[in-house]
Amino acid sequence: MAEIHLPERAVITLAGDDAEHFLQNLITTDLDRIGPAEAWPGALLTPQGKVMFDFLISRTDTGFAIETHAEDAASLLQRLTLYKLRAKVTIAHEETDGVTIFTGDAPGAAVTDMRFSPAGMTVKRLPGRHGEADPEAYTALRIEAGVPEMHADHAPQDAFPHDLLFDKNGAVSFKKGCFVGQEVVSRMQHRGTARRRLVMVRGGEALPAAGTTVHADGKPAGELGSVAGDAAMAILRIDRVASAENLTAGDVAMTVTPYAWSGITLEASGAEAE
Repeated sequence: MAEIHLPERAVITLAGDDAEHFLQNLITTDLDRIGPAEAWPGALLTPQGKVMFDFLISRTDTGFAIETHAEDAASLLQRLTLYKLRAKVTIAHEETDGVTIFTGDAPGAAVTDMRFSPAGMTVKRLPGRHGEADPEAYTALRIEAGVPEMHADHAPQDAFPHDLLFDKNGAVSFKKGCFVGQEVVSRMQHRGTARRRLVMVRGGEALPAAGTTVHADGKPAGELGSVAGDAAMAILRIDRVASAENLTAGDVAMTVTPYAWSGITLEASGAEAE
């Protein structure tokens, strides 16, 4: 598994004198953190703090490239254009045959997907088709690392950044200042009110399909996201999971393991490790 083509991905480019200022005041990512050949996670939120679009953002010679799900590309471009007003920014949909990821040697133009770095994994990305599609392998890789993606693990405007561990993986900056939805997200951060968190789950046998309700002692605690055999990601109510004696998805008994890099612990209070 050295190269995997992802035909469902699309790229939007932004260029112009105001591109950086425009994005810095709009999206959750702190653009000052983006180094050469790095792709950082980010999101454009609703004013209520829910994730409307998730993506990866990297620097280019002329500005920035945003990689997102192809299903969302037209809507994201339209939303960015709506916010642009008189800013000197050119926003365009780049014609490309999806994106290819590399888990081994990669072309020099590839960028490092920083979402996998907290798990100690190196994954690089490059627009275009440079390998064969293998969605099962990509899903398993994301589950292992704790990398959720919209449509596979959550619906648009259904999750807060904290639900997806965006407060832990660099997708959200609490220091850079204002962005759309910032007040709600900052309040959750400072009050510690996040109750739902992304975790890995394992079943005693193959797990049912994504979207299956997870029950903690009979009470709904969330739903399965991406599934690969007996492993899956799920956004769950940590308080309910922590105090439960029986966790099930369908008829399959499960165990829950928070991602080590997240610092999340299974405590009935939903508290987190410092």
